[in-house]
Amino acid sequence: MLKLKINPLLLECGTDEAGRGCLAGPVTAAAVILPDHFKNKILTDSKQLSEKKRELLKPIIEEQAICFGVAHIMMEEIDKINILNASILGMHHSIDLLTSPPEFIAIDGNRFKPYKNIPYECVIKGDGKYLHIAAASILAKTYRDAFMEKIHEEFPMYNWKQNKGYPTKEHREAIRKYGITKYHRKSFRLLPEQYKMDLINIRK
Repeated sequence: MLKLKINPLLLECGTDEAGRGCLAGPVTAAAVILPDHFKNKILTDSKQLSEKKRELLKPIIEEQAICFGVAHIMMEEIDKINILNASILGMHHSIDLLTSPPEFIAIDGNRFKPYKNIPYECVIKGDGKYLHIAAASILAKTYRDAFMEKIHEEFPMYNWKQNKGYPTKEHREAIRKYGITKYHRKSFRLLPEQYKMDLINIRK
């Protein structure tokens, strides 16, 4: 059973991100503040749930949360500041969107940067331990998946609707065949042999 939050007496948000390991698309972060009476037997780490269950939980979280925020950090920014900094920036932006400022921040993972002098704690595998972090993981994942499904229509040959930009064999084969797009992260090692290849064409 997941715990509600770290500090029972404080207005506490959970935050998480999705898409750090992808070759294309944004990294997406979410922050969620849940009410003290919130309960849900299904809610856990988004990676442990089917797409159907994530889509089922998304409106429940949005309706029952005190407030939530979701932010995309796009590919150009990822390439500029690196994926770790982009993930933390995304979390900061998602917290910016909360209509009730949190008194404490619970972060999934082990890296964060201070946000407006608000105390915080990093929790390894926090999305499997705390409901508000799990809720943030669901929103980050579902919003990012929706973004990838939208850009799939523009470049269907990469099958982002299915692989969501992750480095699957199919995705890498498409990069070999068609080159890269404006949605690919150019600072990432897109192909194992990338550094031996001539510069591949960038599709506009």
